[in-house]
This record gives sequence, C-alpha cells and structure tokens, in this order.
Amino acid sequence: MGGGKSTPDRVPLVAVLAANSISTAGTSLTLIGVPWFVLETTGSAGRAGFVAFCATLPIVVSALIGGPFIDRIGRRRVSVASDTVCGLAVAAVPLLHYGDALDFWMLCVLMAVNGLFHTPGNTARYVLVPDLAEHAGTTLPRAASLFDAVSRGARMVGAALAGVLIALVGAETVLLLDAATFLTSAALIAACLRGVRAAEPLKAEAPVSLPTYKRELREGYAYLLGNRLLLGVVVMVLFMNGTDQGWNAVLLPVHASAELSGARDLGLLTALFGAGGLTGALLYGAVGHRYSRRAVFSVCVILCGAPRFLVAALTGTTLPLAVTMVLSGVAGGVLNPILATVIYGSVPDALRSRVSGALTAGCELAMPVGGLAAGLLVESAGASGALLAMGGVYLLATLSPLVFPAWRTMDDEPGAGPAGASGPVERPVSSSGPCPRDPAPAARRPRPSGS
Repeated sequence: MGGGKSTPDRVPLVAVLAANSISTAGTSLTLIGVPWFVLETTGSAGRAGFVAFCATLPIVVSALIGGPFIDRIGRRRVSVASDTVCGLAVAAVPLLHYGDALDFWMLCVLMAVNGLFHTPGNTARYVLVPDLAEHAGTTLPRAASLFDAVSRGARMVGAALAGVLIALVGAETVLLLDAATFLTSAALIAACLRGVRAAEPLKAEAPVSLPTYKRELREGYAYLLGNRLLLGVVVMVLFMNGTDQGWNAVLLPVHASAELSGARDLGLLTALFGAGGLTGALLYGAVGHRYSRRAVFSVCVILCGAPRFLVAALTGTTLPLAVTMVLSGVAGGVLNPILATVIYGSVPDALRSRVSGALTAGCELAMPVGGLAAGLLVESAGASGALLAMGGVYLLATLSPLVFPAWRTMDDEPGAGPAGASGPVERPVSSSGPCPRDPAPAARRPRPSGS
C-alpha cells in the first residue's frame, strides 16, 4: 500500500464507502425508476421483462470475462470509467424521451451499456476493501461489515426517495438523479484514491496477450470450481438472484401498480426491505456470530425470499406485504456477513479480482432469464400465478443448505482476523441484499439480489 502501515490513512476507505453508498442509492433509483418508466410508457409487463433482460445479460458477460482486466487497467481507473459511462447511459434515457426521440430499442441498448460497464466498477471497488482496511488501520471484518451496512442504508434511502420522486416529478427525473449519483461516485474515487498502490495497475508477470488473458481467466474459474462450498453457494445464489430479478424488475412493480397505490408503495416496500436488511446485518454483527453459521444461514435464507412472493400472490393490500418485507429483509441482512466471513482468507491476493469476477458471473448468470421469465409469466399466467411459480423456485433453491453435504463445512471455515492477516475478502454477490445496480448496481454480492 502506498502510505505504509505506520501512518494509518482512513481517507481512501471513507471515499470508497461514500462513493459506493452514493452509487448504491442511485442504483435503487434505477431499480424502481426503469421498470416504472417502461410500464408507464408501454403498459407491457413483457416489455419490462425484456428491458430487464437487456440490462442484466451484459452484467453476466462482463463478469464472465472482465476479471483480469481490472488488475491490468487499475481498480481506480476501472471504477471511474465504469461510473462515468453508466451515468451517461442512464442520463440519455430521459434526455431522449424529452426530445421525443427515444425508441424502445434505444432504451434496451442504453440499459445494456449500463449493465456491461456496471459490474467491473462494482468489483473494482469491492476488492479494494481489504487493502484499504489495512491502510486505515482497521480490521477487515469491521471494514467489510461497514461496507455492507452503508450499502444497505443507501438502498433503503434510495428506494424511499425513488417512490416519492416518481409520484411527484416522474420517472424521467429520477433517472437524471441516478445519472448524477454515478458521476459523483466517479469523482470521489478519482480524487481520493490517487496514489493508493492497490488501486493502481498491477505489474503483470507476463506481457499482455490473448494466451496470458485466457490463463488468468482460467485461474479464477479453476479456483472457484475446486471449492465445493463456494460452488454450492454460487449455484444456490444463481437461482435466488434470477427470481429476485424477476421480483424487482417486473413482479413487484406490476403488483404495486395493479393492487397497491403505485410508485409510492413500491418505494415504501423496497425501502422497508432495505431497512430490514440493515437491521439484520447489524444484529448478526452484534450477536449472530455466537451461533452456528450453517444453522443461522439455513433459516435466514429460507425466510428472506419465498414468503415475499407468497404474501404478494395471496393479498392485495400493503400492510401484510410491508410486514413481510421487513422480516424478510432482516433475514436477508444476515446472509452476506456469513458468506463474507466464510470467504475471508480463502483467496490469494493475486487471484482476488479473477475469483471475484468468477463468483459474480456465476451468481448473476440467471438474472437475465429471471426478468424475462417474470414478464412472460405475468402475461400468460397472471401476476398471482407468476408470483407463486417464481416463489416456488426460490424456496427450492434455498433448501439446498439443508440437503447437500458441502454446506456442512460452513462452520469449519476459518473466521477473519485483523486486516492483512486473514487474506482478502470476496465480494458477496447474492441479491438478498437488493439487486445489482445495483440496475442496485450494483451492484450490484456471493450475494442474493433481494437482501
């Protein structure tokens, strides 16, 4: 690290936390604003699902192949470029709409550009946390917990703000505000991480070439495939994120529009889920670590997802779903700290970005299909039928910690020690924190998309 261990410097860590919080709050604006914009302008759940497909497929593509680029180009440069491009893409949507020049295919392309550039920036910021924790003289668990907590708080504020702003000034203005959050995040990282060694390009052991790139890419995936517990996490979160994408991009907006009071209830419910997630993360940090990780994780992963789908399918009022969203959020908030604790120290520093890319790609692989499937299910089976079908998939996926033997090793994994002693942390990529930009960027960790 550029500054050494003798003089702790918290500015880079604080800058990353602030930038990620601003970016995540903006992601919540996108998460609500884009589906609502599509429903308002087209009236079609199928088209809303197709836009979600276009937004998330490039996320998977960039995660699949982008890991080696992050270290070569530099984490600071990747984060700044990612946020800048995403901000311009999001801003173009309302600007073209105001000029009566926005065709549906243009919206799809702009959301695809946003998705393609979003994941590398998220990954670049997250993999900096261990180095910046050491640079700041704090412990890695504390820095990672703070990173997760402020992200959840930002999601909560962003979602509540989105619901109110859509009702007051329209989805187009919300998207302009989202673009501003991207550009603010880029400016913070550009200004405050200059000179931080871990944020600059890493010296390559081999010259840049296609064979070298392929080798580095294979190393990340080989590491993931060689760890049965990590592989089990990825498979489970893959299904969770796919169904959560359907929930966020199509099912909840359609339910709020048809059965509830529109955008305000949509923002309220998403904010309550975020508030529950923040509470769950803080509770686990205070007392949850005293109990079996597998036992706590197995209970919470079941409670965080399927109940939301069931209650929305069977009720048409806000209160029952609001209570469920809070409780599901609390359960979901426990998941990422457990996953992060299990993953701490398991990945060598040289492989951090590559393995993080592999984890993200695996966990987000079903997200494009989830949004598209939800839109098609609503149009063919109705909203209630779609909610029950996707909730059933969610439930089956979250039973896996109780069924497969690899999960029994969760309590055997070492915990994290002080920063720098236990090795790097991988980015949680499960959405039961909310969904990625985080269209919830980012995003948006293995981290379920709902928490």
